[in-house]
Amino acid sequence: QVQLVESGGGLVQAGGSLRLSCAASRRTFSSYTMGWFRQAPGKEREFVAAISGSGAYTYYQDSVKGRFTISRDNAKNTVLLQMNSLKPEDTAVYSCAASPLGRAIRSSASYDYWGPGTQVTVSS
Repeated sequence: QVQLVESGGGLVQAGGSLRLSCAASRRTFSSYTMGWFRQAPGKEREFVAAISGSGAYTYYQDSVKGRFTISRDNAKNTVLLQMNSLKPEDTAVYSCAASPLGRAIRSSASYDYWGPGTQVTVSS
């Protein structure tokens, strides 16, 4: 069992930055691929970014490439999502998730554990 808790959401103007953090409870945190997903009102949950257990590999949705950076600190059981040049269309609830197998990492079905989410609102 892995418990995940996100923090760092809030309200920011377009062009601004936020850094989301996800703290995990499990000691074997480094064995999990970690992902960030988001869900806007009236829309389906979508993949944002993922990072392999070692941190060597990262994956991004095309719309956030060059603006968002995912990273992890396995010593602190933490995964971060640095979000720059934010746009109003980035407004959503952002959730982190853990995948034990690290396959099909763009699919939410690959993730067994989820945090409750944190709201990000970008004003125009």
